[in-house]
Amino acid sequence: MQHHANVQKGVNPIIMIGALFFVFGFITWLNSVLIPYLKIACQLDNFESYLVAFSFYISYLVMAVPSGKLLKYTGYKKGMSIGLLVIALGALIFIPAALSRTYGVFLLGLFIQGTGLAILQTASNPYITVLGPAESAAKRISIMGICNKLAGALAPIVLGAVTLKNTDAIEQQLLNMSVIQKETVLNELSARVIIPYLLIVTALLLLAFWVYRSSLPEINTDEEDAQTLAANEGKKSILQFPHLIVGAIALFLYVGAEVIAGDTVISYGASQGIALSTAKYFTTATLISMIIGYLVGIICIPKYINQQQALTICALLGLVFSTAAILTSGFLSVVFISLLGLANALIWPAIWPLAMAKLGRFTKEGASLLIMGIAGGAILPLLYGYLADVLNTQQAYIILIPCYLFIGYFGVYGYQLKSSHKKLS
Repeated sequence: MQHHANVQKGVNPIIMIGALFFVFGFITWLNSVLIPYLKIACQLDNFESYLVAFSFYISYLVMAVPSGKLLKYTGYKKGMSIGLLVIALGALIFIPAALSRTYGVFLLGLFIQGTGLAILQTASNPYITVLGPAESAAKRISIMGICNKLAGALAPIVLGAVTLKNTDAIEQQLLNMSVIQKETVLNELSARVIIPYLLIVTALLLLAFWVYRSSLPEINTDEEDAQTLAANEGKKSILQFPHLIVGAIALFLYVGAEVIAGDTVISYGASQGIALSTAKYFTTATLISMIIGYLVGIICIPKYINQQQALTICALLGLVFSTAAILTSGFLSVVFISLLGLANALIWPAIWPLAMAKLGRFTKEGASLLIMGIAGGAILPLLYGYLADVLNTQQAYIILIPCYLFIGYFGVYGYQLKSSHKKLS
């Protein structure tokens, strides 16, 4: 196809999209620190603290379709710049939120950051998928995943060093303080996010300008080869692609499971009697295990295993590690939650090309539907937080079992549902 040849002239597009995936990772995984940090600074229970993940990820559900429409007007490159500017606005809102110590304003900032990321993700995921041959798409997305998770591994350490410093001691002192003393300490704690977020805003504005001025080529995802054109004849809607619908559900459950693994592990470690000063490294451990999984994917796909086999193996590992985390205790149990990173690594790279196969002119809408699946990161951690309050933080991980079972179903059978779509046309 023509646009493959155009795009493959240089490595530049891959480097630039890699930089964008680094930004996704950094912004997204700051939440793992913001949850325990805001829980103390704004005095919240488990359920309330997981509204951080809800506000951030629900924007994907609300904004994915508008993002797809926006990209039809702007094209991919301008859309990416706009996305970066919107994230910068959301990060800027953290300044008044910190000064007033108002949880609702923090949540608004997170929603706006999520909106910017929805635009960026709707543009960059299909872009990297069609930036070369379809059978190696999972390998390219794995390379992007490494950029994403390296940033994600750095983010909690960097922000945690500033915001979670001495928080174990502060939590103890708060128990015996007068109301006025408490207010002063909590206000000081709240102000800790101001400088990191000002730096983030600056970096995002520079990146938006870089992307806008870049020579990133436009790609035409509306083109269809003869085979796709024949298969899609008479199709009016993305709802006529059952493999895409099932893929979107699998992605919804996967993102929920990934966010639970990454965003709850610090608080879970603390609930198992591990000091926050140590527990803040657990999200990084989760993301490092994901990077190991991506490296395995880059080496093995498509040479030794195909995308569908990788997905099935990952779903099985997810089931094993989730069950082990529930059945063991203490440090070992927390390690199994961190190991979920390994299980999760290749699920996103494998679902995308399998769910987006043969969509042709429906590619942008299909990408919007999959991006809506990211809202799983809003709903499932909130359910986890509710179960943690009702049962306990360990038993609440039972929510992961059905997620991995459905992902396994998509990997074994669901991705083939496209073979029956002719009956639907």
